[in-house]
Amino acid sequence: MFNNLNIFRMASGLADHATARQEIIAKNIANADTPGYRAQDVADFASVVANETPQTTLRATRQGHLSATDSGVNFGAMIDSPDSSSPNGNTVSLESEMMKAAEVRHQHDLALTTYKSSLTILKLSIGRR
Repeated sequence: MFNNLNIFRMASGLADHATARQEIIAKNIANADTPGYRAQDVADFASVVANETPQTTLRATRQGHLSATDSGVNFGAMIDSPDSSSPNGNTVSLESEMMKAAEVRHQHDLALTTYKSSLTILKLSIGRR
């Protein structure tokens, strides 16, 4: 039931994006001293959703209708982080990775708050507390 509501799907996608980005940040920090390592990041959530969301959504109301396939959003597209490299060729900046980690925490908190608030509104609309 909740999978069909766009607000829950969007909150879940935002949390998944924050998780994927946090994994990349942790990998970057772990390789901060590796010579030649290039820092990576994933695309912004807004740009990924804008590229993955179809312009018109189709809904199958009968068995013979065509429906849009829900392929899911791919957050695994790695992009190089634009930080400058050190003399050994490593592009990881611990300061920028810590800033990204704080941003990801905020993004994850936003997703959870959105999900919780939407669930509360849904419960109130059906008469439950």
